[in-house]
Amino acid sequence: MTFSLSAEELAAICGTGRLEGTTTERIRAIASLAQARPGDLTFLGNPKYRSAVATSQGSVVIVPEDHPGTPGANQAFLRVTNPSLALARVCKRLEQQLWPRPPAGIHPSAVVDPSAHIAPGVTIGPLCVVEAGAVIGERSWLEAGVYVGRNVRVGADSRLYPGVKVLAECVVGERVILQAGVVVGSDGFGYETVRGRHEKVPQVGNVHVCDDVEIGANATIDRARFNTTVIGEGAKLDNLVQIGHNVTVGKHCIICAQVGISGSTTLEDYVVLGGQAGLAGHLTVGRGSKVDGQTGVNSDLAPGSFVKGSPCLPYNLEQRLNVLRKRIPDLFKRVDALEAALHLDRAAPAADAPP
Repeated sequence: MTFSLSAEELAAICGTGRLEGTTTERIRAIASLAQARPGDLTFLGNPKYRSAVATSQGSVVIVPEDHPGTPGANQAFLRVTNPSLALARVCKRLEQQLWPRPPAGIHPSAVVDPSAHIAPGVTIGPLCVVEAGAVIGERSWLEAGVYVGRNVRVGADSRLYPGVKVLAECVVGERVILQAGVVVGSDGFGYETVRGRHEKVPQVGNVHVCDDVEIGANATIDRARFNTTVIGEGAKLDNLVQIGHNVTVGKHCIICAQVGISGSTTLEDYVVLGGQAGLAGHLTVGRGSKVDGQTGVNSDLAPGSFVKGSPCLPYNLEQRLNVLRKRIPDLFKRVDALEAALHLDRAAPAADAPP
């Protein structure tokens, strides 16, 4: 990582914020509060680490506006509303500088069908394949080894990282990011058992990835059995997510790593699924619901639900049950002791009992 920025240049990149203190150091790296040295940029994104600011040697520290400390010698604070967002803006600028986009054009090793439409400003990298009837929108970037199938449409300003595969008839919107290894439009998992054998059910629908979606590395989105599997506008999917056929993911949902969603399930807008959550098929998860990590969802969830466990329960109830589960061994010991005591009492006849 090679770059050089002044504190004032960093403040300008963040767009908002107030510099406090001065430093003669130019920023050449980014590090954590504990590991930062002179010439490093660091930030306080979690109040848990507030005490580390005072001892940090970073030359510029991005802190919340209300942080009570003051900068040290040859150190500047950049006070902002949201330190994590400010750092993200800096990293976005660095990304453009460190890994610049190659010039528009088609690499000589790429294979592009003559009937494909490639808009102005598109970059198609080495060993890409673009099949018949495909449309690639303006300024989109296909990195090395991307496969775009027949009649696929990719909107403007989208970026497909190395090894992405978008299969026949699927649609990718504008400003979409597909990380390395994403597969859009693999067959849905459909079979009918006939005379003891599993007969494949053809999957003749497609996938529509709407605008401003990002899909993490090696995630897989199955095409619909019929109609369309939909990933809604602004949704963000983490690595290794599996979306089954005919699923609808609403707008601005967050789906963390290793989540699996079975066919024909609908997520309404702004749903959050924690890592390794699993959803059964033909369900509806209501708007704004939250599903904790490793939760199993096997029934519809009302809007605004917050669930945990497998099978899922309301979050607070499941937390209480988790506390009680730890006490079950001791409870059994007490019950065994009580049963033993009662047995002894029954074995000894009462003093006034008849002979």
